[in-house]
Amino acid sequence: MFIDAEKTPVLTPPMSLERRLAAEHQSLNLVQRILSLFRSVGPGSDLTRLQLPPQFNLPKSHLQCYGESVYSIAGDLLGQCSEGKTSLERITAVVAWSISTTRPLVFGVSPYNPILGETHHVSRGSLNVLLEQVSHHPPVSALHATDSEANVELVWCQSPLPRFNGSGVEAVIKGYRRLNLLSHGESYELTAPSLVMKLLPMPGAEWNGTVHIRCLESGLQAELRYHRRSAVLGLGGSSSAVHGRIFHRDSKQTLREIRGRWDGEITVKDLASGKVSLLYNAKAAIAQLETPFLRNPEVLLATESAVVWAEVSAAVLRRDWDGAREAKRKVEEEQRRRRAERENEGELWEPKFFRITQSKDGDWECFPIASNVPPAPIVVYS
Repeated sequence: MFIDAEKTPVLTPPMSLERRLAAEHQSLNLVQRILSLFRSVGPGSDLTRLQLPPQFNLPKSHLQCYGESVYSIAGDLLGQCSEGKTSLERITAVVAWSISTTRPLVFGVSPYNPILGETHHVSRGSLNVLLEQVSHHPPVSALHATDSEANVELVWCQSPLPRFNGSGVEAVIKGYRRLNLLSHGESYELTAPSLVMKLLPMPGAEWNGTVHIRCLESGLQAELRYHRRSAVLGLGGSSSAVHGRIFHRDSKQTLREIRGRWDGEITVKDLASGKVSLLYNAKAAIAQLETPFLRNPEVLLATESAVVWAEVSAAVLRRDWDGAREAKRKVEEEQRRRRAERENEGELWEPKFFRITQSKDGDWECFPIASNVPPAPIVVYS
């Protein structure tokens, strides 16, 4: 189903290094309101059903943020993963790409929770990216991306599990990312760091935890440890530090060491030669990012994030909080209406672009129905 010609989608700039600084400055006055918001929420509470007022929302959906981490980048780190001559060179490039998906956080604001069946479809050069919200409770998002020139495929299924711990919120990102380098017959499985939103003692937003990357065929693996600040007065260390290594699964021998900051520079040291080189430069990769634009409105789906949330985002951008609240209510009521209709008719909802399964331990897996993602009506300059 395509959109009504009168409904105008709202596309906003992706989060980047310079936009984070401006947004954080504007969001600091929300601290007291955030504290009041969580007064009625107990430690350990499930926050996946918490509906934030529009004053706390970025003018975009989580689906758009997930997609941006793949298609909004200066350069082609994803395509470079196929260019290495050896498995060690390729997993090193995969590490750099994985770090590039770590994007700036803004304390005090959050994207919209995607509605069931919401989609996001964007192209950048030969890279086509398609996302779909395949479950609402719990929230599960699926991503499929293909690049015909680099011969790369990305399948991504994840579900954030946010919990209030008394001093803030920590969201563990369950699920996996699988990167297939089709020209080399290699498949890489990747996890993601946890998101930490601290309220006390010092407010802030950080990535934390260990990212695991493994190549199923070569036996090479990588570990990246994202560090959070010390709990003592929120001081000590850097909230963007990343340390890690590349090693072989069987011997456990460290081959390369990784050190730096995900929002700055990260170096890699080859332990065999002692050579240290630049692995990743955030300023070159995730600063001054281009805003997507609509190229083919006639094929834009009504489920596209920029369409679903258009009225809400337009109101948020002009700081019309009453209008944003009413527009958000309409989206939520429409979702409840459709759910009630399905229940009355005994109809089970099924994703349009993915097949999904859930394991006994609660992990979700998503499988694209199509082998390739078609070009999108929304594009980003490459």
